[in-house]
Amino acid sequence: MAGLYIHIPFCKQACFYCDFHFSTGRQNRNEVVQALCREIEMQKDYLGGEPVETVYFGGGTPSLLNQQELNYIFEAIGQHFEVLPGAEITLEANPDDLDKEKIAWLRHTPVNRLSVGIQSFHDPHLKFLNRAHTAREAGECIRLAQDAGLTNISIDLIYAIPHPDHSVWEWDLQTAATLGVPHISAYCLTIEPRTVFGNWLRKGKLPAPDEHFAAAQFERLVEFLEKHGYEQYEISNFAGPGHYARHNTNYWKDKKYLGIGPSAHSFNGVVRQFNVASNAGYVKAIRRGEVPGTVEHLTSAGRANEYIMTSLRTSWGCDTRYIEQTFGFDLLQLSHQYLERYQRQDLLTTRNNVITLTRKGKLLADRIASDLFVG
Repeated sequence: MAGLYIHIPFCKQACFYCDFHFSTGRQNRNEVVQALCREIEMQKDYLGGEPVETVYFGGGTPSLLNQQELNYIFEAIGQHFEVLPGAEITLEANPDDLDKEKIAWLRHTPVNRLSVGIQSFHDPHLKFLNRAHTAREAGECIRLAQDAGLTNISIDLIYAIPHPDHSVWEWDLQTAATLGVPHISAYCLTIEPRTVFGNWLRKGKLPAPDEHFAAAQFERLVEFLEKHGYEQYEISNFAGPGHYARHNTNYWKDKKYLGIGPSAHSFNGVVRQFNVASNAGYVKAIRRGEVPGTVEHLTSAGRANEYIMTSLRTSWGCDTRYIEQTFGFDLLQLSHQYLERYQRQDLLTTRNNVITLTRKGKLLADRIASDLFVG
């Protein structure tokens, strides 16, 4: 089973922290949508005929699409891929787009899951991040979707936003729990170089991130959501019973996926592909009948390291038997010194050939993973 990702590269405005590919100009929107549909046809054999069990519209802001554009893309998917009954079909959305009218027509599309970019329920924080919605709109759009029957909802929150104490973060968590959404993704605010925040940091207009403040908010996040019935099944992702994000879980489990659109990534088990991060360049190439991407042929060590990096972030952990059977590396033997050290430090456990990070270890996940890399 495989996944399909569709990148919609348009936003109303630029969030100050975001370094994903997007454009705030929408003059070539129709051409991009047509190119997306053409690429779907051109890439129909990429997954080797495997049925699609998840479709994910990301971006950018997919909720900017109108009903005609969205249906046009779904028609192209249906013509060239076998989408399984009961497939998870997710649309990323911003609260300011989810009014009653849009939610009503979304109910008549194949979309059965919403991923809503709330980030905070505190207006000063939303303004700091340069979000287009208000705290009132954040809560209202969730209630509107639930009332319309779109109850499979995930929300994004951002922690470690500069503040004198943890009161706003605790308010955000309490508000999210009160709304009763079955899935929450919570990400630490990071300062990427090619963003407004990155520019402010270089000019001294923004303080460097406080790692101790971020760690304290992460600990509050985990403790609060566990008390409210959410499972931390991946470092940044929390779900109620039966509500894992199936699309992202496939990434973490090393399954195939095809990415459509400018800047989209793909992986078919052998090679990884990276589409050009330019709307104009993407459209021109598709019109020439070319997929505008670069291809990376992965080594066994490279694939093993990707699996180590992603699986260690999950509750099911890193299966060393899978690494040995699939990539030919005996991780327990190769990394026994690191494993013994990190076990003594209570950062990970190894049971039945599966390495799992402790809560303390999750704060150092990237460092631990890099120490375990092979090759």
